[in-house]
Amino acid sequence: MGGVDEKLRVVFMGTPDFAAASLRALLDFDGCEVAAVYTQPDRPCGRGQQCRPSPVKVLALEHGIDVYQPENFKDQAAVDELAALKPDVLVVAAYGLILPQSVLDVPKYYPLNVHASLLPKHRGAAPIQRSIESGDVVTGITIMKMEAGLDTGPVMVARALRIGHNDHAGMIHDELAELGGVCIVEALARLAHGSYELKPQDDALATYAGKLSKKDGEVDWNRPAKDIHNQIRAMYPWPGAYFEWDNGSGKTMRLNVTPGEIGTDESPGVDPGTILGEIDGKLAISTADKVYLTAEVKPQGKKAMDATAFVCGYMKDCEV
Repeated sequence: MGGVDEKLRVVFMGTPDFAAASLRALLDFDGCEVAAVYTQPDRPCGRGQQCRPSPVKVLALEHGIDVYQPENFKDQAAVDELAALKPDVLVVAAYGLILPQSVLDVPKYYPLNVHASLLPKHRGAAPIQRSIESGDVVTGITIMKMEAGLDTGPVMVARALRIGHNDHAGMIHDELAELGGVCIVEALARLAHGSYELKPQDDALATYAGKLSKKDGEVDWNRPAKDIHNQIRAMYPWPGAYFEWDNGSGKTMRLNVTPGEIGTDESPGVDPGTILGEIDGKLAISTADKVYLTAEVKPQGKKAMDATAFVCGYMKDCEV
């Protein structure tokens, strides 16, 4: 495979913080020129519902890069506008739009995607959360050539990352974002030197990482503590893990639970989901087999509370 004589001309497509890390790495890479950036249209958010630019847009504007924000690519004019930029490579990272074949055909070389799993495991929208939820101890970044199927394209670069027993999705997200930047730079360097291989994925090993909803955070304490721990870690910080707690008054309140750790074996006769009180400075909750220990909970509509504050505020056996 022959190399490339000049800097690769890149059009970058991405939206959230995860994508901004890859864009930042490309801006620091001497082997390419970021000709333009595509990101999703500014969306209303927050209590004031003010439109805010995406992290990728903010970074691009800071570097004087032209930003394009089409609603989609159903209009041929949007595809033509992209083609007029004459990119050698499209780099796509958490863009949030489905790209039709007409867009994938635009670059001179390849459309490359920065995906937050070791494909073919966890294809789809929420690979980080589904990996932790599944109890995986290893995840990673895959740089693949994009094709019409969902994350099915051949792999150019893959790098692994260990998931610690108590790591949550927010932590792994940040580590993978940085690793994604490293990997996309490696991929472009390989492309420029002609020293790369595109390895087909084994579809028989594929799993699907479905999009998250708030319902995914609902905790069923009748399950083993290990499964619950994986769920709570996976759903932090969004959508958050929660359950409905009955304090004995006949009324329930929703409690959000932060990631904690697995404690001792459960005492016989205690119903799963029972809050046992404070143990070693943490709030203890019974599961099907062990005690789950969390540093804090957040009653709906109120601020987060540590174990002592919750026990004193909502349980009868507070000792001051």
